[in-house]
Amino acid sequence: MSIKVMKLDDAVPGHRHVAIGTFDGVHIGHRQVISDAKTVLTFDPHPLMIINPDVAPKIITRLPMKAKILEGIGVEELVLIEFNEAFAHMDREEFVRHVLIERLGAERVSVGENFRFGFKAKGDPEYLSSFSEFETRVVTLVEHGDEIVSSTQIRGLIAAGDMHRADELLGYPFTLVGEVVHGDKVGRTLGFPTVNIVPDEHDCVPGHGVYAALTNGMPSAVNVGVRPTFETGRGLLVESHIIDHDEDMYGQTVEIAFLERLRGERRYDGVEPLIEQMHVDIAQAREICARQA
Repeated sequence: MSIKVMKLDDAVPGHRHVAIGTFDGVHIGHRQVISDAKTVLTFDPHPLMIINPDVAPKIITRLPMKAKILEGIGVEELVLIEFNEAFAHMDREEFVRHVLIERLGAERVSVGENFRFGFKAKGDPEYLSSFSEFETRVVTLVEHGDEIVSSTQIRGLIAAGDMHRADELLGYPFTLVGEVVHGDKVGRTLGFPTVNIVPDEHDCVPGHGVYAALTNGMPSAVNVGVRPTFETGRGLLVESHIIDHDEDMYGQTVEIAFLERLRGERRYDGVEPLIEQMHVDIAQAREICARQA
């Protein structure tokens, strides 16, 4: 059964176990909060994009990918709260009574220990626990190694190109989703055709470099950057060369799951050394993808 995605106003009151949070990335810490909950209540857009856009984080998982991951771990409902100025000013009691009790009919509520809600973030797990209408389950922050797992930490790892560590904390390969657009056809003229996506400016993107990845499940060598060998004037582009596959995918939506960084982005003196390096990159990517499979 596929996950049901709905707006809060469309939810019919029921007997729900609700996990609440932003859950950007749905990482291994978030999964402890979600655990056996069948309903996830989340916010769209990210609250900081409304409260303080200047410090809003890059987004790890857009809504469609978030829903897909949640479905994969057994969540049946994803309920969306449109986070806007009006909601940002809702006080903590109204949130509990109107959203959790009246609208959702929550019988059990799961949150992380650092969860805050309501106007000026005055609501916390202790406040939730004061309500007898539902049971409150508070999950302590999850540690991995010597560090607490957080979306902020994972964003930093992705930006640094440390995909192994990021994927370990996410519990799955970090994935960029986008529509294939026309590039400058440089890759095709060199014998390495690519499918290209332009990331949204608000999306978390791996640091510039070349990566082994899976594009729609197919082994790929992916370049993230601005291609310094060619002065095209383009901004950031993600170019995936799908190994042993050449299909016109313009207009299609692709998922690029990053496995490992092979090297940084470099400028080459002419195309010959670049082509030689691309052969090396593809061989490495093929091997890493085969290992992952």
